[in-house]
Amino acid sequence: MQKKFAIIAVMALTVISCNTTKKADGNNMQDQTSASQITNTTWELIKLEGTNIEQSNEKGKKIQFTLNSVDQMVFGNSGCNSFNGSYQLEDGKRIKFSKIASTRMACPESDVNEQEVLDVFNQADNYTIDGDKLMLNVGKRAPLAVFKRLNPEEKIVEKYWKLKTLEGQAVKMADNQEKEVFFMLKSNENRLKGFAGCNTFTGNYTLEDGQRISFSKVATTLKACPDVDVNEAEFLKVFELPDNYTINGDTLVLNVGRRAPLAVFEAVYF
Repeated sequence: MQKKFAIIAVMALTVISCNTTKKADGNNMQDQTSASQITNTTWELIKLEGTNIEQSNEKGKKIQFTLNSVDQMVFGNSGCNSFNGSYQLEDGKRIKFSKIASTRMACPESDVNEQEVLDVFNQADNYTIDGDKLMLNVGKRAPLAVFKRLNPEEKIVEKYWKLKTLEGQAVKMADNQEKEVFFMLKSNENRLKGFAGCNTFTGNYTLEDGQRISFSKVATTLKACPDVDVNEAEFLKVFELPDNYTINGDTLVLNVGRRAPLAVFEAVYF
Protein backbone atom coordinates (compact mmCIF):
# COMPACT_ATOMS: atom_id res chain seq x y z
CA MET A 1 0.00 0.00 0.00
CA GLN A 2 2.81 2.40 0.92
CA LYS A 3 4.48 1.56 -2.39
CA LYS A 4 1.28 2.51 -4.26
CA PHE A 5 1.05 5.84 -2.45
CA ALA A 6 4.69 6.53 -3.26
CA ILE A 7 4.13 5.83 -6.96
CA ILE A 8 1.02 8.06 -7.02
CA ALA A 9 2.92 10.86 -5.26
CA VAL A 10 5.77 10.66 -7.77
CA MET A 11 3.31 10.75 -10.68
CA ALA A 12 1.52 13.78 -9.20
CA LEU A 13 4.79 15.64 -8.73
CA THR A 14 5.75 14.81 -12.31
CA VAL A 15 2.46 16.21 -13.66
CA ILE A 16 2.84 19.40 -11.58
CA SER A 17 6.45 19.78 -12.75
CA CYS A 18 5.45 19.33 -16.40
CA ASN A 19 2.63 21.86 -16.06
CA THR A 20 4.96 24.35 -14.39
CA THR A 21 7.55 23.87 -17.14
CA LYS A 22 4.91 24.30 -19.84
CA LYS A 23 3.66 27.47 -18.16
CA ALA A 24 7.19 28.86 -17.92
CA ASP A 25 7.88 27.95 -21.55
CA GLY A 26 4.60 29.57 -22.53
CA ASN A 27 5.52 32.78 -20.71
CA ASN A 28 8.96 32.79 -22.33
CA MET A 29 7.38 32.36 -25.75
CA GLN A 30 4.99 35.24 -25.05
CA ASP A 31 7.87 37.48 -23.95
CA GLN A 32 9.88 36.58 -27.08
CA THR A 33 6.86 37.25 -29.30
CA SER A 34 6.25 40.56 -27.55
CA ALA A 35 9.89 41.59 -28.00
CA SER A 36 9.78 40.77 -31.72
CA GLN A 37 6.64 42.88 -32.08
CA ILE A 38 8.20 45.99 -30.60
CA THR A 39 11.73 45.89 -32.09
CA ASN A 40 12.97 46.63 -35.61
CA THR A 41 9.95 48.69 -36.56
CA THR A 42 9.24 52.41 -36.53
CA TRP A 43 6.73 53.79 -34.04
CA GLU A 44 5.13 57.19 -34.66
CA LEU A 45 3.69 59.29 -31.82
CA ILE A 46 -0.09 59.72 -31.82
CA LYS A 47 -0.81 60.65 -28.18
CA LEU A 48 1.32 62.33 -25.51
CA GLU A 49 0.11 62.42 -21.88
CA GLY A 50 -3.47 61.94 -23.08
CA THR A 51 -3.32 64.63 -25.79
CA ASN A 52 -3.75 63.57 -29.41
CA ILE A 53 -0.79 64.42 -31.66
CA GLU A 54 -1.58 64.92 -35.36
CA GLN A 55 1.40 64.37 -37.67
CA SER A 56 -0.20 63.33 -40.95
CA ASN A 57 0.44 66.75 -42.53
CA GLU A 58 3.85 67.25 -40.94
CA LYS A 59 6.40 68.18 -43.62
CA GLY A 60 9.50 67.95 -41.44
CA LYS A 61 10.76 65.31 -39.07
CA LYS A 62 7.99 63.35 -37.40
CA ILE A 63 8.14 62.25 -33.78
CA GLN A 64 8.98 58.57 -33.96
CA PHE A 65 11.48 55.99 -32.77
CA THR A 66 12.91 52.55 -33.54
CA LEU A 67 14.40 49.87 -31.30
CA ASN A 68 17.30 48.08 -32.99
CA SER A 69 17.45 44.51 -31.67
CA VAL A 70 21.00 43.93 -32.92
CA ASP A 71 22.80 46.50 -30.75
CA GLN A 72 20.00 47.23 -28.23
CA MET A 73 19.93 50.88 -29.33
CA VAL A 74 16.97 53.25 -29.58
CA PHE A 75 17.01 56.08 -32.10
CA GLY A 76 14.43 58.54 -33.30
CA ASN A 77 13.23 62.13 -33.67
CA SER A 78 11.55 64.25 -31.02
CA GLY A 79 10.07 66.76 -33.48
CA CYS A 80 13.09 68.88 -34.31
CA ASN A 81 16.07 67.05 -32.86
CA SER A 82 17.18 63.46 -33.24
CA PHE A 83 17.97 61.31 -30.21
CA ASN A 84 19.52 57.97 -29.40
CA GLY A 85 20.34 55.80 -26.42
CA SER A 86 20.19 52.21 -25.23
CA TYR A 87 17.33 50.05 -24.02
CA GLN A 88 16.75 46.79 -22.23
CA LEU A 89 13.75 44.47 -22.43
CA GLU A 90 12.86 42.16 -19.56
CA ASP A 91 10.19 39.56 -18.85
CA GLY A 92 6.70 40.85 -18.17
CA LYS A 93 6.91 43.51 -20.89
CA ARG A 94 9.37 45.55 -18.85
CA ILE A 95 11.50 48.12 -20.67
CA LYS A 96 14.19 50.52 -19.56
CA PHE A 97 15.88 53.26 -21.57
CA SER A 98 19.24 54.76 -20.64
CA LYS A 99 21.89 57.18 -21.89
CA ILE A 100 19.33 59.13 -23.94
CA ALA A 101 21.15 61.90 -25.81
CA SER A 102 19.71 64.48 -28.18
CA THR A 103 20.98 67.00 -30.70
CA ARG A 104 20.45 70.65 -29.75
CA MET A 105 18.96 72.42 -32.75
CA ALA A 106 16.68 75.35 -31.95
CA CYS A 107 13.22 74.97 -33.49
CA PRO A 108 10.94 77.62 -31.94
CA GLU A 109 8.10 76.81 -34.35
CA SER A 110 7.67 73.25 -33.01
CA ASP A 111 4.14 72.49 -31.76
CA VAL A 112 5.30 69.79 -29.34
CA ASN A 113 7.51 70.26 -26.30
CA GLU A 114 10.48 68.05 -27.15
CA GLN A 115 11.50 67.65 -23.52
CA GLU A 116 8.11 66.08 -22.80
CA VAL A 117 8.80 63.56 -25.57
CA LEU A 118 12.24 62.73 -24.18
CA ASP A 119 10.77 62.42 -20.67
CA VAL A 120 8.67 59.50 -21.94
CA PHE A 121 11.86 57.52 -22.53
CA ASN A 122 13.40 58.64 -19.25
CA GLN A 123 10.36 57.54 -17.22
CA ALA A 124 8.89 54.49 -18.99
CA ASP A 125 9.36 51.13 -17.25
CA ASN A 126 6.83 48.93 -19.08
CA TYR A 127 4.89 48.73 -22.33
CA THR A 128 1.71 47.26 -23.74
CA ILE A 129 0.80 46.38 -27.32
CA ASP A 130 -2.73 46.55 -28.74
CA GLY A 131 -2.81 45.67 -32.42
CA ASP A 132 -0.66 48.25 -34.20
CA LYS A 133 -0.53 50.52 -31.14
CA LEU A 134 2.29 50.66 -28.60
CA MET A 135 1.88 52.25 -25.18
CA LEU A 136 4.88 53.30 -23.08
CA ASN A 137 3.93 53.39 -19.41
CA VAL A 138 5.31 54.01 -15.95
CA GLY A 139 3.85 51.74 -13.30
CA LYS A 140 0.09 51.29 -13.72
CA ARG A 141 -0.61 54.89 -14.67
CA ALA A 142 -2.35 55.94 -17.87
CA PRO A 143 0.09 55.67 -20.81
CA LEU A 144 2.83 58.28 -20.98
CA ALA A 145 2.59 58.08 -24.77
CA VAL A 146 0.87 56.06 -27.48
CA PHE A 147 2.54 55.24 -30.80
CA LYS A 148 1.32 53.60 -34.00
CA ARG A 149 3.32 51.12 -36.03
CA LEU A 150 4.47 52.44 -39.39
CA ASN A 151 4.32 50.14 -42.38
CA PRO A 152 7.83 49.62 -43.84
CA GLU A 153 6.70 51.36 -47.04
CA GLU A 154 5.81 54.54 -45.15
CA LYS A 155 9.42 54.94 -44.02
CA ILE A 156 11.03 54.94 -47.47
CA VAL A 157 8.54 56.29 -50.03
CA GLU A 158 7.83 59.97 -50.76
CA LYS A 159 11.14 61.07 -49.22
CA TYR A 160 14.05 62.95 -50.72
CA TRP A 161 17.12 60.70 -50.22
CA LYS A 162 20.44 62.54 -50.62
CA LEU A 163 23.53 60.44 -51.38
CA LYS A 164 26.07 60.42 -48.53
CA THR A 165 28.47 57.54 -49.28
CA LEU A 166 29.00 55.30 -52.31
CA GLU A 167 30.78 51.95 -51.83
CA GLY A 168 32.09 53.21 -48.51
CA GLN A 169 33.44 56.53 -49.84
CA ALA A 170 32.02 59.89 -48.74
CA VAL A 171 30.42 61.84 -51.60
CA LYS A 172 30.99 65.57 -51.99
CA MET A 173 29.15 67.85 -54.38
CA ALA A 174 31.36 69.29 -57.13
CA ASP A 175 31.59 73.09 -57.33
CA ASN A 176 29.99 73.20 -60.78
CA GLN A 177 27.46 70.43 -60.11
CA GLU A 178 23.89 71.52 -60.78
CA LYS A 179 22.47 69.90 -57.61
CA GLU A 180 23.16 67.07 -55.22
CA VAL A 181 22.76 63.39 -56.11
CA PHE A 182 19.44 62.08 -54.82
CA PHE A 183 16.50 59.83 -55.52
CA MET A 184 12.84 59.53 -54.53
CA LEU A 185 10.39 56.66 -54.57
CA LYS A 186 7.00 57.97 -55.66
CA SER A 187 4.05 55.90 -54.46
CA ASN A 188 2.13 56.79 -57.62
CA GLU A 189 2.71 53.80 -59.93
CA ASN A 190 5.82 52.78 -57.94
CA ARG A 191 8.03 55.24 -59.83
CA LEU A 192 11.69 55.97 -59.15
CA LYS A 193 13.13 59.36 -59.99
CA GLY A 194 16.35 61.18 -59.19
CA PHE A 195 19.50 63.02 -60.23
CA ALA A 196 22.83 61.25 -60.78
CA GLY A 197 25.12 64.29 -60.80
CA CYS A 198 24.64 65.34 -64.41
CA ASN A 199 21.62 63.48 -65.72
CA THR A 200 18.20 62.79 -64.31
CA PHE A 201 16.93 59.22 -64.17
CA THR A 202 13.65 57.37 -63.80
CA GLY A 203 12.53 53.79 -63.35
CA ASN A 204 10.31 51.45 -61.40
CA TYR A 205 10.69 49.89 -57.97
CA THR A 206 9.14 47.03 -56.01
CA LEU A 207 8.96 46.70 -52.22
CA GLU A 208 8.36 43.38 -50.49
CA ASP A 209 8.16 42.08 -46.92
CA GLY A 210 11.40 41.88 -44.98
CA GLN A 211 12.61 45.24 -46.34
CA ARG A 212 13.27 43.73 -49.76
CA ILE A 213 13.62 46.11 -52.70
CA SER A 214 14.32 45.88 -56.42
CA PHE A 215 14.52 48.37 -59.28
CA SER A 216 13.78 47.93 -62.98
CA LYS A 217 13.67 49.85 -66.25
CA VAL A 218 16.08 52.52 -64.99
CA ALA A 219 16.79 55.06 -67.76
CA THR A 220 18.68 58.36 -67.81
CA THR A 221 18.86 61.45 -69.93
CA LEU A 222 21.97 61.65 -72.15
CA LYS A 223 23.37 65.05 -71.24
CA ALA A 224 27.19 65.41 -71.34
CA CYS A 225 28.86 67.06 -68.35
CA PRO A 226 32.62 66.60 -68.89
CA ASP A 227 33.54 69.17 -66.24
CA VAL A 228 31.51 67.61 -63.43
CA ASP A 229 33.56 65.32 -61.22
CA VAL A 230 31.04 62.53 -60.69
CA ASN A 231 30.93 58.92 -61.92
CA GLU A 232 27.29 58.51 -62.86
CA ALA A 233 27.70 54.95 -64.12
CA GLU A 234 29.06 53.85 -60.75
CA PHE A 235 26.19 55.50 -58.94
CA LEU A 236 23.52 54.05 -61.22
CA LYS A 237 24.78 50.53 -60.44
CA VAL A 238 23.23 51.13 -57.04
CA PHE A 239 19.85 50.60 -58.72
CA GLU A 240 20.93 47.42 -60.51
CA LEU A 241 22.33 45.42 -57.60
CA PRO A 242 20.39 45.98 -54.34
CA ASP A 243 17.92 43.44 -53.02
CA ASN A 244 17.30 44.83 -49.53
CA TYR A 245 17.48 48.03 -47.51
CA THR A 246 17.79 49.18 -43.91
CA ILE A 247 16.58 52.42 -42.32
CA ASN A 248 18.00 53.94 -39.16
CA GLY A 249 16.15 57.15 -38.41
CA ASP A 250 16.85 59.44 -41.37
CA THR A 251 19.55 57.17 -42.82
CA LEU A 252 18.77 54.73 -45.63
CA VAL A 253 21.19 52.00 -46.70
CA LEU A 254 20.84 50.05 -49.95
CA ASN A 255 22.39 46.58 -49.75
CA VAL A 256 22.93 43.43 -51.76
CA GLY A 257 22.78 40.32 -49.60
CA ARG A 258 24.84 40.82 -46.46
CA ARG A 259 27.69 42.67 -48.11
CA ALA A 260 28.90 46.10 -47.01
CA PRO A 261 26.40 48.83 -48.02
CA LEU A 262 26.30 49.79 -51.69
CA ALA A 263 25.23 53.31 -50.81
CA VAL A 264 24.08 55.36 -47.85
CA PHE A 265 21.49 58.14 -48.14
CA GLU A 266 20.14 60.79 -45.78
CA ALA A 267 16.56 62.05 -45.72
CA VAL A 268 16.30 65.79 -46.46
CA TYR A 269 13.22 67.76 -45.43
CA PHE A 270 12.20 71.00 -47.16
